[in-house]
Amino acid sequence: MKGQEKESLFSPQNLKLITDPIGKKNPITVLVLGICSALAVTVQMKPAIVMALSVMVVLAFSNVTISLIRKLIPTRIRIIVQLTVISFMVIIVDQILKAYAYDVSKQLSVFVGLIITNCIIMGRLEAFALGNTPWKSFLDGIGNAAGYGLILVIVSFFRELLGSGTVLGYPVLQKLGLYSIGYENNGMMILPPMALITLGVIVWIHRSRNKDLIEK
Repeated sequence: MKGQEKESLFSPQNLKLITDPIGKKNPITVLVLGICSALAVTVQMKPAIVMALSVMVVLAFSNVTISLIRKLIPTRIRIIVQLTVISFMVIIVDQILKAYAYDVSKQLSVFVGLIITNCIIMGRLEAFALGNTPWKSFLDGIGNAAGYGLILVIVSFFRELLGSGTVLGYPVLQKLGLYSIGYENNGMMILPPMALITLGVIVWIHRSRNKDLIEK
């Protein structure tokens, strides 16, 4: 019985709820959702990773909460209920960051609070959690947040490396000796327009490799 339970919980269909948003059905590259934070917090990798983890916690547990009470929510006020749940989760995450990672919390500034308005979170609550079990909703939240976080980390990696010469604060280009042969940091990479351009390149690569999504 235990083996069957594990198999049902982590069946291929359930695992696709995690793997699909990370790869082919990434919410940012396919639906272009949640790009505001992708542009705003990706100057360095550390705040980008913290933002990704924050969204994962908020989305996963908001999904579970809405799934648990979905049959009790009147249709006409479901959006208000969803916003209330998300707001509660965001407040908890914000307070934890201020208590244990204050410097990163200052870097993220208002963007943690703006998780409330993240289209990915609202979209998954509305499209998935309202019609599925808590376990599936949890996996869906983890998967979509991981896909979102992956894009943030990729964008922040290139912006920090080319703009500051570091990765997670470690002076990579200096250790490689590139400055000694005349390389200079590209100051444009730390400006918001380059975040948009970098994200655009990622979207273009993803869609060129998955043309069937465009055709649909």
